[in-house]
Amino acid sequence: MDGIINSLKRGIPFKADFLKRTKKDTMKSFLFVKRFVFFALLLVFSCTNTRSIAIEEGWELLGERKVNFLRDKDDIPVTSRNEFTALRFKVEDRDIRLNYLKIYFRSGDILQPAVDEIISSNQNSKVIELAREGRPIDKIEFKYHTTGGSVLNGRANVLVFGKKYYPGGY
Repeated sequence: MDGIINSLKRGIPFKADFLKRTKKDTMKSFLFVKRFVFFALLLVFSCTNTRSIAIEEGWELLGERKVNFLRDKDDIPVTSRNEFTALRFKVEDRDIRLNYLKIYFRSGDILQPAVDEIISSNQNSKVIELAREGRPIDKIEFKYHTTGGSVLNGRANVLVFGKKYYPGGY
């Protein structure tokens, strides 16, 4: 501001005073812009929504889905090459009712255990035993829905875990 007033007092147009910037002033401006961009990017990346899932030793996350309020049917293709001896579900955010489960094995066999279970938020389902010697899973099909509350409270999130088979035991 003082530079503008001084240039007006001297009769020099402001534009001419502005064009007489020194290298030092240019470097200061460049560093300011560089710092501003750095902190803006830091703010954007630090505010991203990330979460970590604690997985017990011996269990593998096979997939996850958001659950609707109405009857919802989902398939989770299992891409893991491991063999599994058991399955279980973990529910986040809201309670669900799991009332149908079908497990397709790579051999073509199908296991359809009778389930009709309410799984509370932040809890695990009962463990569903598959085979002692472990079996490779092709896909898991299940039907469920979020229970109680309103749509405004959000939907449940379901994670499917498989217990890995270790031939030597462990």
